[in-house]
Amino acid sequence: MPARVLPYPVFDADNHFYEPKEALTKFLPDHRKHVIDYIEVRGRTKIMVRNQVSDYIPNPTFEVVARPGAQEEYFKHGSGGKSFREVMGKPMKSIPAFREPGARIEVMDALGLDYSLMFPTLASLVEERMKDDPELIADVIHALNEWMYETWQFNYENRIFSTPVINLGIMDRALEELEWCLERGAKTVLVRPAPVPGLRGTRSFGLPEFDPFWQACVKAGIPVSMHASDSGYAQYLNDWEPADEFLPFRPTAFRMVAMGKRPIEDSMAALVCHGALSRNPDLRILSIENGADWVPYLFKQFESTYKKMPQEFAEHPIEAFKRCVYVAPFWEDDFAAMADLIGIDRVIFGSDWPHPEGLAEPTKLIDDLQGLDPEGQRKVMGGNMIDLFKVPNEIVHNADAPPLVIPA
Repeated sequence: MPARVLPYPVFDADNHFYEPKEALTKFLPDHRKHVIDYIEVRGRTKIMVRNQVSDYIPNPTFEVVARPGAQEEYFKHGSGGKSFREVMGKPMKSIPAFREPGARIEVMDALGLDYSLMFPTLASLVEERMKDDPELIADVIHALNEWMYETWQFNYENRIFSTPVINLGIMDRALEELEWCLERGAKTVLVRPAPVPGLRGTRSFGLPEFDPFWQACVKAGIPVSMHASDSGYAQYLNDWEPADEFLPFRPTAFRMVAMGKRPIEDSMAALVCHGALSRNPDLRILSIENGADWVPYLFKQFESTYKKMPQEFAEHPIEAFKRCVYVAPFWEDDFAAMADLIGIDRVIFGSDWPHPEGLAEPTKLIDDLQGLDPEGQRKVMGGNMIDLFKVPNEIVHNADAPPLVIPA
Protein backbone atom coordinates (compact mmCIF):
# COMPACT_ATOMS: atom_id res chain seq x y z
CA MET A 1 0.00 0.00 0.00
CA PRO A 2 1.71 3.22 -1.11
CA ALA A 3 1.60 6.10 1.35
CA ARG A 4 -0.20 9.33 0.59
CA VAL A 5 2.54 11.81 -0.25
CA LEU A 6 2.30 15.06 1.69
CA PRO A 7 4.40 18.18 1.06
CA TYR A 8 5.46 18.53 4.71
CA PRO A 9 6.78 16.31 7.50
CA VAL A 10 4.34 14.03 9.32
CA PHE A 11 4.53 13.42 13.07
CA ASP A 12 2.29 10.57 14.21
CA ALA A 13 1.56 11.05 17.92
CA ASP A 14 0.32 7.51 18.53
CA ASN A 15 2.27 4.42 17.45
CA HIS A 16 2.74 1.22 19.43
CA PHE A 17 5.12 -1.66 19.80
CA TYR A 18 4.13 -5.13 20.95
CA GLU A 19 6.08 -6.32 23.98
CA PRO A 20 7.68 -9.77 24.22
CA LYS A 21 7.52 -11.75 27.47
CA GLU A 22 10.79 -10.34 28.78
CA ALA A 23 9.58 -6.72 28.63
CA LEU A 24 8.03 -6.94 32.09
CA THR A 25 10.29 -9.63 33.54
CA LYS A 26 13.89 -9.32 32.34
CA PHE A 27 14.95 -6.46 34.61
CA LEU A 28 12.80 -7.20 37.66
CA PRO A 29 14.90 -7.14 40.84
CA ASP A 30 15.36 -10.52 42.51
CA HIS A 31 12.83 -9.85 45.26
CA ARG A 32 10.18 -9.10 42.61
CA LYS A 33 10.72 -12.20 40.48
CA HIS A 34 7.46 -13.98 39.65
CA VAL A 35 5.33 -10.93 40.40
CA ILE A 36 4.65 -11.25 36.68
CA ASP A 37 4.67 -14.67 35.05
CA TYR A 38 3.47 -16.26 31.84
CA ILE A 39 1.65 -19.57 32.19
CA GLU A 40 -0.15 -22.03 29.95
CA VAL A 41 -3.92 -22.31 30.40
CA ARG A 42 -5.64 -24.89 28.19
CA GLY A 43 -2.96 -24.54 25.56
CA ARG A 44 -2.95 -20.72 25.55
CA THR A 45 -0.33 -18.44 27.09
CA LYS A 46 -1.70 -16.08 29.71
CA ILE A 47 -0.09 -13.37 31.81
CA MET A 48 -0.31 -13.77 35.57
CA VAL A 49 0.05 -10.73 37.81
CA ARG A 50 0.58 -11.43 41.50
CA ASN A 51 -0.66 -14.99 41.07
CA GLN A 52 -3.83 -13.79 39.36
CA VAL A 53 -4.40 -14.72 35.71
CA SER A 54 -5.40 -11.65 33.67
CA ASP A 55 -7.47 -11.67 30.50
CA TYR A 56 -6.93 -7.93 29.96
CA ILE A 57 -4.90 -8.76 26.85
CA PRO A 58 -6.24 -11.98 25.28
CA ASN A 59 -2.88 -12.88 23.68
CA PRO A 60 -0.15 -11.27 25.82
CA THR A 61 2.71 -12.73 23.76
CA PHE A 62 1.53 -10.85 20.64
CA GLU A 63 2.91 -13.58 18.43
CA VAL A 64 -0.36 -13.44 16.50
CA VAL A 65 -2.21 -10.12 16.37
CA ALA A 66 -5.00 -8.34 14.55
CA ARG A 67 -4.01 -6.61 11.34
CA PRO A 68 -3.34 -2.85 11.41
CA GLY A 69 -6.56 -0.94 10.82
CA ALA A 70 -8.75 -4.06 10.96
CA GLN A 71 -11.54 -2.09 12.65
CA GLU A 72 -11.56 0.96 10.39
CA GLU A 73 -14.96 0.17 8.87
CA TYR A 74 -16.35 -0.67 12.30
CA PHE A 75 -15.43 2.74 13.71
CA LYS A 76 -16.52 4.59 10.60
CA HIS A 77 -19.79 2.80 9.83
CA GLY A 78 -20.54 0.42 12.72
CA SER A 79 -20.46 -3.36 12.89
CA GLY A 80 -23.29 -4.01 10.46
CA GLY A 81 -24.36 -6.82 12.76
CA LYS A 82 -21.02 -8.63 12.53
CA SER A 83 -19.56 -10.36 15.57
CA PHE A 84 -16.42 -8.97 17.19
CA ARG A 85 -14.40 -11.79 15.66
CA GLU A 86 -15.81 -11.02 12.22
CA VAL A 87 -15.03 -7.33 12.62
CA MET A 88 -11.41 -8.11 13.58
CA GLY A 89 -10.95 -10.26 10.48
CA LYS A 90 -8.05 -12.57 9.72
CA PRO A 91 -5.15 -12.20 12.19
CA MET A 92 -1.48 -12.10 11.24
CA LYS A 93 1.83 -13.15 12.71
CA SER A 94 3.81 -10.32 14.26
CA ILE A 95 6.46 -8.85 11.99
CA PRO A 96 9.83 -7.40 13.09
CA ALA A 97 8.51 -3.83 12.79
CA PHE A 98 6.15 -4.54 15.71
CA ARG A 99 9.09 -5.57 17.88
CA GLU A 100 12.20 -3.52 17.13
CA PRO A 101 13.07 -0.01 15.94
CA GLY A 102 15.29 -0.71 12.92
CA ALA A 103 12.53 -2.53 11.11
CA ARG A 104 10.02 0.05 12.32
CA ILE A 105 11.95 2.87 10.68
CA GLU A 106 11.63 1.04 7.36
CA VAL A 107 7.88 0.76 7.87
CA MET A 108 7.66 4.43 8.80
CA ASP A 109 9.41 5.24 5.53
CA ALA A 110 6.90 3.11 3.64
CA LEU A 111 4.00 4.80 5.45
CA GLY A 112 5.33 8.30 4.85
CA LEU A 113 5.91 9.01 8.56
CA ASP A 114 8.82 11.21 9.58
CA TYR A 115 8.41 11.06 13.37
CA SER A 116 6.35 9.06 15.84
CA LEU A 117 5.65 8.68 19.53
CA MET A 118 5.99 5.00 20.41
CA PHE A 119 3.81 3.68 23.23
CA PRO A 120 3.83 0.28 24.90
CA THR A 121 0.78 -1.97 24.56
CA LEU A 122 0.88 -4.44 27.45
CA ALA A 123 2.14 -1.97 30.05
CA SER A 124 -1.32 -0.50 30.57
CA LEU A 125 -2.33 -3.46 32.72
CA VAL A 126 0.41 -3.04 35.34
CA GLU A 127 -0.49 -0.10 37.55
CA GLU A 128 -4.14 -0.87 38.26
CA ARG A 129 -3.37 -4.44 39.33
CA MET A 130 -0.75 -3.26 41.82
CA LYS A 131 -2.31 -0.06 43.10
CA ASP A 132 -2.26 -1.19 46.74
CA ASP A 133 1.57 -1.33 46.62
CA PRO A 134 3.22 1.82 45.20
CA GLU A 135 6.73 0.45 45.80
CA LEU A 136 5.92 -2.61 43.72
CA ILE A 137 4.54 -0.43 40.92
CA ALA A 138 7.74 1.63 40.90
CA ASP A 139 9.91 -1.49 40.70
CA VAL A 140 7.93 -3.06 37.86
CA ILE A 141 7.70 0.20 35.93
CA HIS A 142 11.44 0.73 36.18
CA ALA A 143 12.04 -2.80 34.91
CA LEU A 144 9.80 -2.07 31.93
CA ASN A 145 11.61 1.20 31.25
CA GLU A 146 14.98 -0.57 31.36
CA TRP A 147 13.75 -3.06 28.76
CA MET A 148 12.26 -0.27 26.64
CA TYR A 149 15.52 1.64 26.64
CA GLU A 150 17.58 -1.44 25.84
CA THR A 151 15.31 -2.46 22.95
CA TRP A 152 13.84 0.76 21.54
CA GLN A 153 15.85 3.55 23.17
CA PHE A 154 13.91 6.66 24.10
CA ASN A 155 15.10 8.56 21.04
CA TYR A 156 15.86 6.32 18.09
CA GLU A 157 17.56 8.18 15.23
CA ASN A 158 15.67 11.32 16.26
CA ARG A 159 12.55 9.82 14.65
CA ILE A 160 11.05 7.33 17.11
CA PHE A 161 10.39 8.70 20.58
CA SER A 162 9.43 5.91 22.95
CA THR A 163 7.51 6.83 26.07
CA PRO A 164 8.91 5.58 29.37
CA VAL A 165 6.27 5.17 32.06
CA ILE A 166 6.23 7.05 35.35
CA ASN A 167 3.94 6.38 38.29
CA LEU A 168 3.49 9.24 40.75
CA GLY A 169 2.59 7.17 43.81
CA ILE A 170 5.91 7.90 45.56
CA MET A 171 7.18 11.35 44.62
CA ASP A 172 10.86 10.71 45.36
CA ARG A 173 10.85 7.64 43.14
CA ALA A 174 8.89 9.42 40.42
CA LEU A 175 11.49 12.20 40.31
CA GLU A 176 14.29 9.65 40.38
CA GLU A 177 12.71 7.74 37.48
CA LEU A 178 12.17 10.96 35.53
CA GLU A 179 15.84 11.88 35.91
CA TRP A 180 16.88 8.37 34.83
CA CYS A 181 14.74 8.69 31.71
CA LEU A 182 15.96 12.20 30.88
CA GLU A 183 19.59 11.10 31.16
CA ARG A 184 18.82 8.55 28.44
CA GLY A 185 17.23 10.99 26.04
CA ALA A 186 13.51 10.77 26.80
CA LYS A 187 11.53 13.52 25.07
CA THR A 188 8.26 12.72 26.84
CA VAL A 189 7.05 10.44 29.62
CA LEU A 190 3.82 8.48 29.98
CA VAL A 191 1.59 9.10 33.00
CA ARG A 192 -1.61 7.08 33.37
CA PRO A 193 -4.79 9.23 33.30
CA ALA A 194 -6.06 7.96 36.63
CA PRO A 195 -6.05 8.75 40.33
CA VAL A 196 -2.60 8.27 41.83
CA PRO A 197 -2.33 5.19 44.06
CA GLY A 198 -0.86 5.51 47.52
CA LEU A 199 -0.60 3.70 50.83
CA ARG A 200 -3.63 5.59 52.14
CA GLY A 201 -5.75 5.35 49.01
CA THR A 202 -5.81 7.32 45.79
CA ARG A 203 -5.79 11.06 45.12
CA SER A 204 -5.68 13.60 42.31
CA PHE A 205 -2.42 14.39 40.54
CA GLY A 206 -3.69 17.95 40.27
CA LEU A 207 -2.96 18.58 43.95
CA PRO A 208 0.07 20.65 45.04
CA GLU A 209 1.95 17.61 46.36
CA PHE A 210 2.61 16.59 42.74
CA ASP A 211 3.92 19.97 41.62
CA PRO A 212 7.58 18.91 42.01
CA PHE A 213 7.05 16.37 39.22
CA TRP A 214 5.22 18.78 36.91
CA GLN A 215 7.86 21.44 37.59
CA ALA A 216 10.64 18.97 36.76
CA CYS A 217 8.97 18.21 33.42
CA VAL A 218 8.70 21.91 32.67
CA LYS A 219 12.34 22.45 33.60
CA ALA A 220 13.36 19.58 31.31
CA GLY A 221 11.27 21.02 28.48
CA ILE A 222 9.26 17.86 27.88
CA PRO A 223 5.51 17.33 27.56
CA VAL A 224 3.69 14.64 29.53
CA SER A 225 1.74 12.06 27.53
CA MET A 226 -1.53 10.65 28.87
CA HIS A 227 -2.58 7.68 26.78
CA ALA A 228 -5.78 5.67 27.24
CA SER A 229 -5.17 2.87 29.72
CA ASP A 230 -6.82 0.79 32.40
CA SER A 231 -7.57 3.70 34.68
CA GLY A 232 -9.45 1.67 37.27
CA TYR A 233 -12.96 2.67 36.29
CA ALA A 234 -14.16 -0.94 36.11
CA GLN A 235 -14.67 -0.75 39.88
CA TYR A 236 -17.43 1.81 39.36
CA LEU A 237 -19.05 -0.11 36.52
CA ASN A 238 -18.92 -3.29 38.55
CA ASP A 239 -21.48 -1.77 40.93
CA TRP A 240 -23.94 -2.02 38.05
CA GLU A 241 -22.56 -4.96 36.09
CA PRO A 242 -20.30 -7.23 38.18
CA ALA A 243 -17.14 -8.53 36.53
CA ASP A 244 -13.66 -9.66 37.54
CA GLU A 245 -11.52 -7.10 35.68
CA PHE A 246 -11.55 -4.51 32.92
CA LEU A 247 -11.56 -6.32 29.56
CA PRO A 248 -11.16 -3.77 26.76
CA PHE A 249 -11.57 -6.39 24.04
CA ARG A 250 -14.85 -7.73 25.46
CA PRO A 251 -17.03 -4.65 25.82
CA THR A 252 -20.68 -4.79 26.81
CA ALA A 253 -23.27 -2.26 25.71
CA PHE A 254 -23.64 -0.87 29.23
CA ARG A 255 -19.91 -0.50 29.79
CA MET A 256 -19.39 1.19 26.45
CA VAL A 257 -22.14 3.73 27.20
CA ALA A 258 -21.39 4.28 30.89
CA MET A 259 -17.60 4.44 30.65
CA GLY A 260 -17.59 6.93 27.79
CA LYS A 261 -14.37 8.91 28.13
CA ARG A 262 -14.62 9.43 31.87
CA PRO A 263 -10.99 8.58 32.73
CA ILE A 264 -9.46 11.30 30.54
CA GLU A 265 -12.28 13.74 31.25
CA ASP A 266 -11.83 13.34 35.00
CA SER A 267 -8.04 13.50 34.68
CA MET A 268 -8.19 16.80 32.85
CA ALA A 269 -10.81 18.13 35.26
CA ALA A 270 -8.48 17.24 38.13
CA LEU A 271 -5.50 19.01 36.56
CA VAL A 272 -7.61 22.13 36.03
CA CYS A 273 -9.85 22.20 39.11
CA HIS A 274 -7.08 21.25 41.53
CA GLY A 275 -4.92 23.98 40.03
CA ALA A 276 -1.96 22.10 38.56
CA LEU A 277 -2.23 23.78 35.14
CA SER A 278 -2.49 27.23 36.72
CA ARG A 279 0.35 26.73 39.17
CA ASN A 280 2.47 25.28 36.35
CA PRO A 281 1.41 27.34 33.32
CA ASP A 282 4.22 26.05 31.10
CA LEU A 283 3.28 22.40 31.59
CA ARG A 284 2.14 20.67 28.38
CA ILE A 285 -0.08 17.59 28.42
CA LEU A 286 -0.79 15.34 25.43
CA SER A 287 -4.11 13.48 25.41
CA ILE A 288 -3.51 10.42 23.22
CA GLU A 289 -6.00 7.77 22.04
CA ASN A 290 -8.74 9.32 24.13
CA GLY A 291 -10.65 10.88 21.24
CA ALA A 292 -12.14 14.34 21.45
CA ASP A 293 -15.90 14.07 21.94
CA TRP A 294 -15.47 14.54 25.70
CA VAL A 295 -13.97 18.02 25.33
CA PRO A 296 -17.17 20.00 24.53
CA TYR A 297 -18.99 18.54 27.55
CA LEU A 298 -16.00 19.22 29.81
CA PHE A 299 -15.91 22.83 28.60
CA LYS A 300 -19.63 23.14 29.32
CA GLN A 301 -19.00 21.91 32.86
CA PHE A 302 -16.05 24.26 33.27
CA GLU A 303 -18.12 27.23 32.13
CA SER A 304 -21.04 26.39 34.40
CA THR A 305 -18.88 25.75 37.45
CA TYR A 306 -16.78 28.87 36.92
CA LYS A 307 -19.92 31.01 36.87
CA LYS A 308 -21.06 29.50 40.16
CA MET A 309 -17.72 29.55 42.03
CA PRO A 310 -15.06 31.63 40.26
CA GLN A 311 -13.21 32.00 43.55
CA GLU A 312 -12.22 28.32 43.30
CA PHE A 313 -10.08 28.97 40.20
CA ALA A 314 -6.89 30.96 39.71
CA GLU A 315 -8.00 31.64 36.13
CA HIS A 316 -10.80 30.66 33.79
CA PRO A 317 -10.59 26.85 33.58
CA ILE A 318 -11.08 26.77 29.82
CA GLU A 319 -8.12 29.10 29.32
CA ALA A 320 -5.92 26.86 31.48
CA PHE A 321 -6.94 23.83 29.40
CA LYS A 322 -6.45 25.56 26.05
CA ARG A 323 -2.97 26.74 27.03
CA CYS A 324 -1.67 23.45 28.40
CA VAL A 325 -3.45 20.54 26.69
CA TYR A 326 -2.98 19.04 23.23
CA VAL A 327 -5.75 16.73 22.01
CA ALA A 328 -5.46 13.93 19.45
CA PRO A 329 -9.00 13.28 18.18
CA PHE A 330 -9.89 9.84 16.94
CA TRP A 331 -9.54 9.71 13.18
CA GLU A 332 -13.32 9.49 12.86
CA ASP A 333 -13.82 12.68 14.96
CA ASP A 334 -14.41 16.18 13.57
CA PHE A 335 -10.98 17.82 13.54
CA ALA A 336 -12.30 21.17 12.32
CA ALA A 337 -14.79 21.38 15.18
CA MET A 338 -12.02 20.58 17.67
CA ALA A 339 -9.79 23.24 16.13
CA ASP A 340 -12.60 25.76 16.57
CA LEU A 341 -13.00 24.74 20.21
CA ILE A 342 -9.41 24.55 21.50
CA GLY A 343 -7.42 26.26 18.73
CA ILE A 344 -5.67 24.69 15.78
CA ASP A 345 -2.29 24.88 17.56
CA ARG A 346 -3.47 22.30 20.11
CA VAL A 347 -4.85 19.64 17.74
CA ILE A 348 -2.60 16.72 16.81
CA PHE A 349 -3.11 13.32 15.20
CA GLY A 350 -2.30 9.76 16.14
CA SER A 351 -2.94 6.74 13.94
CA ASP A 352 -2.62 4.07 16.67
CA TRP A 353 -0.58 1.97 14.20
CA PRO A 354 -0.40 -1.06 14.20
CA HIS A 355 -3.42 -1.59 16.45
CA PRO A 356 -6.62 -2.82 14.78
CA GLU A 357 -8.64 0.19 15.94
CA GLY A 358 -6.22 2.57 14.22
CA LEU A 359 -5.45 3.54 10.65
CA ALA A 360 -3.70 1.10 8.33
CA GLU A 361 -2.39 4.04 6.28
CA PRO A 362 -1.86 7.02 8.62
CA THR A 363 -1.28 9.74 6.01
CA LYS A 364 -4.69 9.08 4.49
CA LEU A 365 -6.12 10.96 7.46
CA ILE A 366 -5.60 14.04 5.28
CA ASP A 367 -8.78 13.04 3.43
CA ASP A 368 -10.75 13.64 6.63
CA LEU A 369 -9.21 17.08 7.26
CA GLN A 370 -10.92 18.88 4.40
CA GLY A 371 -12.69 21.15 6.88
CA LEU A 372 -9.30 22.70 7.69
CA ASP A 373 -7.32 25.06 5.49
CA PRO A 374 -3.93 23.83 4.19
CA GLU A 375 -2.01 25.44 7.06
CA GLY A 376 -4.34 23.83 9.58
CA GLN A 377 -3.86 20.46 7.91
CA ARG A 378 -0.08 20.87 8.09
CA LYS A 379 -0.22 21.68 11.79
CA VAL A 380 -2.42 18.69 12.62
CA MET A 381 -0.43 16.24 10.51
CA GLY A 382 2.82 17.15 12.18
CA GLY A 383 3.55 20.84 12.55
CA ASN A 384 2.27 21.20 16.11
CA MET A 385 4.18 18.17 17.37
CA ILE A 386 7.32 19.23 15.51
CA ASP A 387 7.21 22.60 17.26
CA LEU A 388 6.54 21.01 20.64
CA PHE A 389 9.27 18.37 20.37
CA LYS A 390 11.74 20.74 18.71
CA VAL A 391 12.69 18.36 15.91
CA PRO A 392 13.67 19.45 12.38
CA ASN A 393 10.73 20.78 10.39
CA GLU A 394 11.70 18.80 7.33
CA ILE A 395 10.82 15.57 5.57
CA VAL A 396 13.26 12.95 6.84
CA HIS A 397 11.67 9.67 5.79
CA ASN A 398 12.96 7.82 2.75
CA ALA A 399 10.50 8.77 0.05
CA ASP A 400 11.83 6.01 -2.20
CA ALA A 401 11.01 3.24 0.25
CA PRO A 402 8.96 0.42 -1.28
CA PRO A 403 5.28 0.24 -0.34
CA LEU A 404 4.43 -1.67 2.80
CA VAL A 405 3.11 -5.17 2.23
CA ILE A 406 1.45 -6.84 5.21
CA PRO A 407 1.94 -10.63 4.98
CA ALA A 408 -1.21 -12.63 4.39
